[in-house]
Amino acid sequence: MVSIIIPSYKDPFLQKTIDSLLQSAQGDIEVIAILDGYVPQTPIKSDSRVKVINFNKNRGMRAAINAGIKASRGEFIMKCDSHCLFGPGYDKIMSENCKKNWLMVPRRYSLDEINWCRDEKRPVRDYHYLAFPDKSNVSAAWLINMDWTEMTYARNKPGYTIDDTMTFQGSCWLANKKYFMKRVGFLDSRKKTYGPFGGEQLEIGLKYWLGGGKIKVIKKTWYAHLFKMQRHYKAGLFTRDYKLYTNVARHRTWSAKHWMGNKEPGMIYPLSWLVEKFWPVPSWPEDRSLWVLPK
Repeated sequence: MVSIIIPSYKDPFLQKTIDSLLQSAQGDIEVIAILDGYVPQTPIKSDSRVKVINFNKNRGMRAAINAGIKASRGEFIMKCDSHCLFGPGYDKIMSENCKKNWLMVPRRYSLDEINWCRDEKRPVRDYHYLAFPDKSNVSAAWLINMDWTEMTYARNKPGYTIDDTMTFQGSCWLANKKYFMKRVGFLDSRKKTYGPFGGEQLEIGLKYWLGGGKIKVIKKTWYAHLFKMQRHYKAGLFTRDYKLYTNVARHRTWSAKHWMGNKEPGMIYPLSWLVEKFWPVPSWPEDRSLWVLPK
């Protein structure tokens, strides 16, 4: 079984996402939707494969993911955002190709939410890298993931159907549950560390790579993800209210210091090992002596 965890906060596309998961699945799945402190205007459709968990107050994405993991019964856990469309057989393709110590990410397309289909006019996104935390570069001021467009194009050919990726975007991933709990465990949602919302892909991804696991992109299947833009907020489709209580800058600064300083216990490799593995990595200086957190 694949247990699919969907954290949601006032998302108008949650039901469509659940419908897509159910319709496109070819194996045994359960869908666990976590309503993070809200009640949808239209109740979630009843289905034996769907379980709804209600938080009586907004607790954040990390707590929602943890609740979903705790309630899951499958051999595999899969997390996705609540505004996604999925390719046929996504569950079997990923679970049948996922080795025990792999975290697997499907090929990512952009979602045309109006027509509810893949937006073929926009590029696929297969690979991501961790940007060097250079404070002079606003877009990479912390240790955050970035689209690796050059690698996506370079490896869009036979031989790279299942391939290593340095990190991932976070809107969809699948893993063996037992290994995940051993390697990552419940996500750290303390206010003094990652906080209640962000940094999911950083914590999970680095605990996999530096702890002896691997992150793989699989291009045999796909999902389409809606990237929220200003027009969506102006139209009232989404709200930023649930992010207001978390200090994003503080949490990202802590994360950068934590991982650049190799402070995570139980790791086999330092962060520099991962950079060397994927070298050359955009934004990282040639001079290894500069691979320290800027003051």
